[in-house]
Amino acid sequence: MGLTIAAIVLLSAAIHPIWNLLLKQEPDTQLGYLGLTSVVAACGLVHSLLAGSDLWAAGAVIPLIFLSWCGQILYGTCLTATLSRGDLSAYYPIIRASPVFIVLVGVTALGATYSLYVLLGIAMAVAGAFLLLYRRGTHFLDDPRTLTLALLAMSGTGIYSIADARLMETLDPQVQLFWVESLLVPVYLMLFLQRRTHTRYEDGRSIARQTVMLVIPGVMAYASYYLILMAYQMGGEVAAVTSVRQASIPISVMLGGFFLREGAIARRLFAATLLAAGIIVIILFG
Repeated sequence: MGLTIAAIVLLSAAIHPIWNLLLKQEPDTQLGYLGLTSVVAACGLVHSLLAGSDLWAAGAVIPLIFLSWCGQILYGTCLTATLSRGDLSAYYPIIRASPVFIVLVGVTALGATYSLYVLLGIAMAVAGAFLLLYRRGTHFLDDPRTLTLALLAMSGTGIYSIADARLMETLDPQVQLFWVESLLVPVYLMLFLQRRTHTRYEDGRSIARQTVMLVIPGVMAYASYYLILMAYQMGGEVAAVTSVRQASIPISVMLGGFFLREGAIARRLFAATLLAAGIIVIILFG
């Protein structure tokens, strides 16, 4: 992997946990995802118009756009179902193991080949991520149904990542973001209307603050996703890119410990070092 591509992916990984942190402060999760998706779609439209991109070029790759959309839906619905049934720290490491899915699909179905060094780097990055997120005392094998949901969520990430990488051979990143996210808006709108929580606001300033708190994460999510698509467009291999994106995990831990309680410093330090070493191997030999 070239240093420029690696830098782009690492920048995306640095932005990702920040917008996650901001979105997590939204009390209505469904409203938060609806707002986030709408803002990303709007950013894609504005960016496409300003850049003079051909929005209708997407007509030539509708199956890939649909595949990316399906992957996003599979990931989102199964992630929500997993977290409603099981412990986040037990199942999130599985959900984040999408590079493993991408390698398996690439080798068995897409004719991809990987050097031993790249496979080693991917394994190190995934193992480091798992150790960072996993908490002792959790037993995901005791609940096969929730484990299946976690594996499906992981597969969803792999599916839309593979589709996105192929889309970047034809479309500009902003065009892909506009169409896929626009198609997601009706889904999240339906979920919001079905499970709506009625939030009262004391005054106009509260409404304004609520709007800002939805727009800012959306703009940051757009920037993070756009950088990943740029990396694909520049020739970044999808399994390597998704592995380097694991750098967002130690950043998340440092920003607030979303998925881990305080403690186990030695294990977390070892895990972060292993993950970083895997990323370095991928950058040097990928």
